[in-house]
Amino acid sequence: MQAWLCENPTGVDALVWKDLPTPQPKAGEVLVEIKAASLNFPDLLIVQNKYQIKPPLPFVPGSEYAGVVAAVGEGVTNLKVGQHVACLSGTGGFATHTIAPAALCMPLPDAFPFVDAAAFIMIYATSHHALIDRAQLKAGETVLVLGAAGGVGTSAIQIAKAAGARVIAAASTDEKCELCKSIGADATINYTTHPAPNAFREAIKEATSGKGPDVIYDPVGGDFAEPAFRSIAWRGRYLVIGFTAGPIPSLPMNLPLLKGASLVGVFWGAFARNEPKANAAMMNELAQWYAQGKVKPVIDRTMPMAELKAAYAHMGSRGVKGKLVMVNPV
Repeated sequence: MQAWLCENPTGVDALVWKDLPTPQPKAGEVLVEIKAASLNFPDLLIVQNKYQIKPPLPFVPGSEYAGVVAAVGEGVTNLKVGQHVACLSGTGGFATHTIAPAALCMPLPDAFPFVDAAAFIMIYATSHHALIDRAQLKAGETVLVLGAAGGVGTSAIQIAKAAGARVIAAASTDEKCELCKSIGADATINYTTHPAPNAFREAIKEATSGKGPDVIYDPVGGDFAEPAFRSIAWRGRYLVIGFTAGPIPSLPMNLPLLKGASLVGVFWGAFARNEPKANAAMMNELAQWYAQGKVKPVIDRTMPMAELKAAYAHMGSRGVKGKLVMVNPV
């Protein structure tokens, strides 16, 4: 097998494409022949030693992937050789093969392409858990999605629309705003031309007829968090997804008090570990939504696995719309 190996987590440049022995699965594990693997923000942080999970060195990055089961370990009864699966195991995806816990593998129907499957679990599980479970989103409510043209942002738009909500999408270019409209956003805010704090707040006020959004979905953080929270509706729910802008914002604690609003943390990985039955039910519903056409990953582009460093550079340029997916030769 071949894999991108991180022997020293000092950044993308330290990754090396290496030939490695193909491992055999142990009890409870499967060997997956990887067909596609998506690039997520945590994949950048983990090779910089900045992610909350720090795997033992050396490791193969790539948190999310899809492929074919090539071998099964002892005691694995829910999967068989030749079965198509998607998996989010945290590491191992940027390779031709990987060992995955069988319990983390999502069986795929034949009509679920590998590229879509590799871009599915992280963003849709995060957004469904955030909007449906944590925010208890109701039909007719208004959702403001920050970073709306990215992977989690595009999934949030689709899930909010599937729940019957009105969606305002905030993104950094007119092109990204048009993408958001094409997948269901009812209104958009270009926060480059409406910068935080004042112009951004005015744009939110105009888009909500002065009421403010009922739910704010924020994977960005940075300078947008406080003006967005100041714009929230009475009894609003502010979903803390992540901090792709870099700085972790500090909010004055009087703001939730004045708005009767909730600041809600969203950590899908911990939810999946602590509430496995609820997570399994959610993933089953999401698979059904995909089959029904309610959700479909937005794929910015596919690139050969060997061009991973160029893919990281493209993601770092903030030009990605939706998801970047690395593919192995057929």
